[in-house]
Amino acid sequence: MSKEMKVALSACAIGVAVAAVGVTAYLLVDNGDDGGQQATEQRSARTGPPSAAEVRTTANEFLTAWSKGDTAEAAAHTDDSAAARTALTGYRKDARLDKVQLTPGKRTGTKVPFKVSAQVFYKGKSKPLAYASELTVVRSEKTGQPVVDWKPTVLHPDLREGDRLRTGEAGTPPIKAVDRDGAELTEDKYPSLGGVLDSLREKYGKKAGGDAGVELQIVRGRPAEDGTDGEGGKSDDGKALPDKTLVTLSKGTPGTLKTTISASAQAAAEKEAGSRQQASVVVLKPSTGEILAAANSRPGGFNVAFQGSLAPGSTMKIVTSSMLLEKNLAGVGKKHPCPKYATYGGWKFQNVEKFKIDGGTFRDSFAASCNTAFITQAKKLGDGDLTKQAQEVFGLGKGNWTSGVPTFDGAVPVQKDAQKAASLIGQGGVRMSPLNVASFISTAKTGTFKQPYVVSPEVDNRTLATAPRKLDPKAHSQLRTLLNYTATSGSAAEAMAGMSGDIGGKTGSAEVDGQKKPNGWFAAWSGDMAAAAVVQQGGRGGESAGPLVASVLKSAG
Repeated sequence: MSKEMKVALSACAIGVAVAAVGVTAYLLVDNGDDGGQQATEQRSARTGPPSAAEVRTTANEFLTAWSKGDTAEAAAHTDDSAAARTALTGYRKDARLDKVQLTPGKRTGTKVPFKVSAQVFYKGKSKPLAYASELTVVRSEKTGQPVVDWKPTVLHPDLREGDRLRTGEAGTPPIKAVDRDGAELTEDKYPSLGGVLDSLREKYGKKAGGDAGVELQIVRGRPAEDGTDGEGGKSDDGKALPDKTLVTLSKGTPGTLKTTISASAQAAAEKEAGSRQQASVVVLKPSTGEILAAANSRPGGFNVAFQGSLAPGSTMKIVTSSMLLEKNLAGVGKKHPCPKYATYGGWKFQNVEKFKIDGGTFRDSFAASCNTAFITQAKKLGDGDLTKQAQEVFGLGKGNWTSGVPTFDGAVPVQKDAQKAASLIGQGGVRMSPLNVASFISTAKTGTFKQPYVVSPEVDNRTLATAPRKLDPKAHSQLRTLLNYTATSGSAAEAMAGMSGDIGGKTGSAEVDGQKKPNGWFAAWSGDMAAAAVVQQGGRGGESAGPLVASVLKSAG
């Protein structure tokens, strides 16, 4: 079978590159144990980064051996020959890939991109596979020779440690996911739902009643038999990843799974997020917690909309204000301090552009998003008060959401001193995703936490998370007034212009170490629809995330 394999490399170019390296000659010998070959030690090991010629030669030799099916030779050109040999062997035996052609691209430093073209063969069926990957050449610490820095991503860019490629009957039947009105949801039409659809298939494929087909899949690493977490199947942020289908040789019979997604809301969210850089947005139905839409600017990457863990900035003042109102430390029409500066726990806090409000009310401070209006109250609060409010009223930070797909449930840790004060304005250790922020502005609207979900709990009889209590009715009424005033006359008014009736909104900006511009946040509702968005490095939330949220609410309402 190896005779059919080809590689798009120039033998002449390889020869020239090898001649240009000028390294000390070494002898290849049989190691006598596993039939492979290894190099004897160099007389004098080189140090420092590999040269351009060494990078080209090493990459070419590795890719040539891989394309020929010579796994031992290819593995010998890496810094982890055992792991590379196992993976490359599985590439042919388990993934059933043959007729491999590898085409290197233009080198950049020590990195060499390359294109892969291959055929998947299984029981008389075959289909092509094509993708792009990249390798990096490093210098071996043992021999000084240039070698490929072996990582699973060399084999395929979506592989993680512990994952493997496998072709065969898919363990989970495919699904036909439909929106709340029965319209089919596909990754081609709604790119941001790609990972969500993979997760839904993994969780509900068997329950939906379909029959499995034959596929080439990335099978994620599984938990160990002792119950501890395995090494594979996780994103760069440590989140669990579902198995991923790369090629479908036979589709099988999909089962139909109804979701809470609204096709019109999803289309609006995809359009708005896709027209921006590093934007993520989520749309909810406050009365029920149903997720209507979720989109990211980079739909093939990490799902920030559901699993992001970012400081929410001043949108967190929604939660903090509910606490101050319940404790009678603030009131809509009560006088409330908003100085230019406020100090707590050794930190000096200030407002944007160092503004202040003399003789103003809490409504004035909230609408202008005055930081010091909240910092001045820190001395009257216990270290765990904000955590308790977030958990007991807004259902945040307990890690018990059962949304139907992987989500981050927010984090509001107990903090002391300056970090405690910073948490009141959405900094410190507070972390949220757009889903979390959309959830807590929904709770602010209705007064009752409804756990967000994308698949009805009736499908699998799971129990949705609840909060121990509702927001105090008087505090709830005042909080709604504050959010409505902010949307019509405060910092959110410009973005919400043209919207009327039952609306509310809040802006937010979150400083991030090492970033020149803060992350911009915005949360709002219109009728029985709420949305929250973040634009990373977007600057002020009203200017960056605000138009995104307003446009989605207008388009999908």
